[in-house]
Amino acid sequence: MEPIEKTLPLDELPVGQRGRVITLDLEGALRRRIQDLGLIDRTVIEPVHRGSAGDPTAYLIRGAVVALRRRDAHRIRIQPLPEGGAEARWD
Repeated sequence: MEPIEKTLPLDELPVGQRGRVITLDLEGALRRRIQDLGLIDRTVIEPVHRGSAGDPTAYLIRGAVVALRRRDAHRIRIQPLPEGGAEARWD
């Protein structure tokens, strides 16, 4: 039996830890906007800064920094990547 991948909502990923996008639970224009920003299946993403009130959070995505609201980030499921792994900073 294969191990089940541990996933969590993007907004729960700690600053400085990287994760890989597994699913987008978004629809319509917001889904297209997120995909246009480069957030597609298997994209590596890293939170780099949270706002003083915890919202929004700045994420490093494919070499660009993009801010997402917590309510939108919560609908993006990611798989945390091991610290110090050989994964690229962005794909």
